[in-house]
Amino acid sequence: MIIEKIKNLNYLLIFLLILLSFIGAAGLYSAAEGSYQPWTSRHLIRFYIFLIMAVIISVIDIKIIYKYSYLLFILSLVLLISVEIIGVLGKGATRWIKIFGFSIQPSELVKVTIILALAKFYHDLKFENIKKISFLFFPFLILTIPFIFVVIQPDLGTSLSILILGIFILFLAGIRLWKFLLGFTVIIISIPLFLRFIKPYQRDRVISFLDPESDPLGKGYQLIQSKIALGSGGGTGKGFLQGTQSYLEYLPEKQTDFIFTLIGEEFGFLGTIFIIFLFILLIGVCYFISIKCFHVFGRIIALGVASNIFIYVFMNIAMVSGLMPVVGIPLPLISYGGSVMLSIMISIGLVLNVELNYNLKKFNNA
Repeated sequence: MIIEKIKNLNYLLIFLLILLSFIGAAGLYSAAEGSYQPWTSRHLIRFYIFLIMAVIISVIDIKIIYKYSYLLFILSLVLLISVEIIGVLGKGATRWIKIFGFSIQPSELVKVTIILALAKFYHDLKFENIKKISFLFFPFLILTIPFIFVVIQPDLGTSLSILILGIFILFLAGIRLWKFLLGFTVIIISIPLFLRFIKPYQRDRVISFLDPESDPLGKGYQLIQSKIALGSGGGTGKGFLQGTQSYLEYLPEKQTDFIFTLIGEEFGFLGTIFIIFLFILLIGVCYFISIKCFHVFGRIIALGVASNIFIYVFMNIAMVSGLMPVVGIPLPLISYGGSVMLSIMISIGLVLNVELNYNLKKFNNA
């Protein structure tokens, strides 16, 4: 039975994961100036381990995943809350916890369980109740509680991505458009109040986004160098291991949030377009799986995962291109970082599972 499931896996999806991760490994190799240490080797080891994990998740009975969706959300929420108690300080914020010697960022994992919790909720909800305001209270709690704790850490980028992910899922679940317009109006009105409570460095990022040249050696330095590197790549790039911005240490965080810039400098416009195309294909496959799925639970999982990947990619590329403030969002499967890769691979494992069970009609009594 398990062997049969493995044979029927979507190998196009797996191939895209492998290709993107190998592109990431090449970028990290270049970021380390032609060395496998310290980033490339760890990146590849994590990928192989997490790929096996994704395959295991794909063959688990989907009824079990459905049954424990709320429990998984609660467990991830406990991990997120525990950051406030046993969190590890890094890059000026407390976002990580150590489990068996490994650093994990719970805010990345909670995105996956938010998708699961909302998928279960809307699977169980009768169609005629979706439009009723009273049935928005539970989804509102599922989104608001993680959002608040991530803001406290503080992690503006991840909290914003959680909010956008929730809006995507609620819209795809069938919530009326006027409710989103009302919520958007409330957000716009509350921006001045929000700016009073954000951290000084976060306020500096907004200012540097609006006018990076006002402090080219301070607040605006990172964004200016990123634009220079992307622009200097031209159409075809300077060549592998030939990126002067990264080799001369002008480009900060080149192995994490700004790896797209490094690739753009070395492989130019064509290289960046190729990466964007691969992500579009990955997201498209997830959307196709959601369309052919018979049950709401699987449909929302696939749509949620596709939306989450889109948010990662859009925010990262917009950030390094100067289209939005620097908010610390990595490029999935390419940037160096274990928590984001773990989150994405679990998500893809769930999508593979959904495709294997796309024609399942009922499992509420699991």
